[in-house]
Amino acid sequence: MEDVERKAVVWVGSCRDDLAEFPAPARRGLGYALNVAQLGGKHPDAVPLKGFGGAGVLEAVEDFDGNTYRLMYTVRLGDRIYALHAFQKKSTRGIKTPQHEMAVVRRRYGQAQEMHRQWLASQSGGKP
Repeated sequence: MEDVERKAVVWVGSCRDDLAEFPAPARRGLGYALNVAQLGGKHPDAVPLKGFGGAGVLEAVEDFDGNTYRLMYTVRLGDRIYALHAFQKKSTRGIKTPQHEMAVVRRRYGQAQEMHRQWLASQSGGKP
């Protein structure tokens, strides 16, 4: 079997700390979705997050003990995965992502784009 280079995960904002607060079964499920992405695949339960067009923001959802945990990440910025936002969905009305959570994802996606630009510049000796 051919060796696959694992893509780096870059944590944006408090995403890593937020994910660490989840119960172990939820962390494992969402971590597995990131692992699949690191190996170049897409977890079967990861779905594109609406409102980002071709930005490639995916949402992985894990249910545990009557609660729903979500992780948003993007795979479209080079060979890196940017973990944008992790939260426990508290709303009991529908499956739609609350607007304040979407605002966090949008802001962090912008931060990820800037982080990626800076990383690319550092890799090319500061050249754009």
